Amino acid sequence: MLARFRPTAARPSFARRFTATLLSVSMGVASFAATVPAHAEGQIRVAEQFGIVYLLLNVARDQQFVEKEGRKQGLDIKVDWVKLSGGAAVNDALLSGAVDIAGAGVGPLLTIWDRTQGKQNVKGVASLGNLPYYLVSNDPNVKTIADFTEKDRIAVPAVNVSVQSRVLQYAAAKRWGDKDYNRLDKYTQALPHPDAAAAIIAGGTEITGHFGNPPFQEQELAGNPKAHIVLNSYDVLGGPSSATVLYATEKFRSNNPKTYRAFVDALADAARFVTANPEAAADIYIRTNQSKIDRNLLVKVIKNPQVQFKVAPQNTFGLAQFMYRVGVIRNEPKSWKDYFFDDPATATGS
Repeated sequence: MLARFRPTAARPSFARRFTATLLSVSMGVASFAATVPAHAEGQIRVAEQFGIVYLLLNVARDQQFVEKEGRKQGLDIKVDWVKLSGGAAVNDALLSGAVDIAGAGVGPLLTIWDRTQGKQNVKGVASLGNLPYYLVSNDPNVKTIADFTEKDRIAVPAVNVSVQSRVLQYAAAKRWGDKDYNRLDKYTQALPHPDAAAAIIAGGTEITGHFGNPPFQEQELAGNPKAHIVLNSYDVLGGPSSATVLYATEKFRSNNPKTYRAFVDALADAARFVTANPEAAADIYIRTNQSKIDRNLLVKVIKNPQVQFKVAPQNTFGLAQFMYRVGVIRNEPKSWKDYFFDDPATATGS
């Protein structure tokens, strides 16, 4: 995927290409929602995005854990997997009825939880693990977030929605105060992780920063000698944290208790599999995503001591409090349990 990148002078701008792509995705989601009727137990549609943060879903799909857990519930479950880019597109898909389980960052979860209270009542289902997210720059002059200027563009999967954009705002608030939490927003640009990684590696484009996720951030650091880490999400959030999560509507959970149970149990199966078999998990990622990533680099990411594959969310409440404090969500969460469904599998969360 990265090998197909050419400098922007030879192709339409990233902004124009991504706008066209997002329009196509949105039209596809709307069409899919219009043609798929409401369903009963035994069917589930899952939206995922790009990156190793979705490894548990890749493993559950490859090993058919959902189907296996479904049989324990007396169900023959059919699973549809939908790949989208950005929390905004994922949230639209969930609310339009195109998908049943949404995969995105904690930022999009908090946004949709806030906006659907008393309506669809969207809440978190589970975490996809604790993984550090890096803000990487290929400009040697950018050593901290204070060094970004008007000439820089920071790629994020979705502006003002994605967990990367929210963590960047949180970092800005910590540096300049809550009143300036959005100080860097004008430098951000929505771009899928694969394209953003290609831009950072190639250099010479309007994209000089990328707040990404594994394995794209590691590819950037390995592929461009000028690429370096400007910010680590763990430093902003105060330690290991669940940046990417899964969430659903209250209606789907209530109307499909056995399917829901099978899905959560399958995630736990996948977490145990990845922890016990990191190299096999790397092979599954490559096969499922048809990725050209260096296998040794991928295994290194999975074995990173800072990475923990678990389904209970960790260290999400600080970001939630920040988002309420600066007014980007209207409802104040009193606990992480306010925006996650009550479930034994996530009972040890935070």
